[in-house]
Amino acid sequence: MKQTINVLISGGGTGGHIYPAIAIANELKVRYPETKFLFVGAKDKMEMEKVPLAGYQIIGLWISGIQRKLTLKNLLFPCKLVYSLFKAEKIIRKFKPDIVIGTGGFASGPTLIMATIKKIPTLIQEQNSYPGITNKLLSKKASVICVAYEGLERFFPKKKIVKTGNPVRASLLNIHQKDKIQESHKLFKLKVKTTTLLVLGGSLGARTINQLIEKNISFFKAHNIQLLWQCGTLYYDEYKKYAQEENVHIHAFINKMDLAYAAADIIISRAGASSVSELCIVGKPSIFIPSPNVAEDHQTKNAKSIAEKHGAILLKENELETFPIVFETLLKDKGKQESLSQNIKELALPNATYKIINQVEKLVDF
Repeated sequence: MKQTINVLISGGGTGGHIYPAIAIANELKVRYPETKFLFVGAKDKMEMEKVPLAGYQIIGLWISGIQRKLTLKNLLFPCKLVYSLFKAEKIIRKFKPDIVIGTGGFASGPTLIMATIKKIPTLIQEQNSYPGITNKLLSKKASVICVAYEGLERFFPKKKIVKTGNPVRASLLNIHQKDKIQESHKLFKLKVKTTTLLVLGGSLGARTINQLIEKNISFFKAHNIQLLWQCGTLYYDEYKKYAQEENVHIHAFINKMDLAYAAADIIISRAGASSVSELCIVGKPSIFIPSPNVAEDHQTKNAKSIAEKHGAILLKENELETFPIVFETLLKDKGKQESLSQNIKELALPNATYKIINQVEKLVDF
């Protein structure tokens, strides 16, 4: 056994890739305090800010995805890929990782490709029910693929798949404690005896959800609902004017998500894999509004998997005219709120991070 183990982790682009990566690192650090970590992300993406805030070093690659239409960025993609492969090789040569873990995002491709070429054990953590092209390609050489959904053998080698669930922030496990709720009201300046609606459109934001909330500001006020609204970094300048409203607390991004969940009575959210996994742990009445603009409409599939088990309400973007009726019905029906909470909690996989670390242990001589 080595004195210290070096773990290289690559993932980013959105919170759905970043926070599982941080959760894995945190659990490894608890189990093996002497472990050395290095993250690899994409330059100018949010991981370059969020990973250091979590206490880890990160190096950025000059890499981005391919756009759906012909753009200058697409013409630059081959150059970026070659550069990132060389940079990833240099990082690996210098850091000498014992294992490389990929949680998705632009940077994970070059990083894991170079790791497999160098015969270093690699673990892919796939959050979604429909994987992206990068993980499909990487899976052929990966050592282990940790997944959250059934049926992924359509995309990955069956013998490499281990169902673990998605890693979630450990801080979410105690959000129902009284002191946590008190802290949340203080942090966000919320009224204590007023129903709080938490609105989440993902780390970058969701235009459709923001437009829905904007359209219903008066409706929420009439029903004495206070909004804790994460509008996203892309949309904050457009919607920050609503901070002047008495019942609206608007943020570009919420760093203390455990406190946001603690404050919430009802939640509106996109249905990305990480969001769904977190909301199963949180166990609050939730309305999913999945993005239709994702591969194979996988957010709708994620939301359906919960709604079909009566754990959440699924409202598609083409059904949003019914929102006031749906929301008011839920607001008035405390029994419905309780049943949604109970049913979604039964779908939680709270030990996902622990199970992933078990797989890491099998690949590395700790």
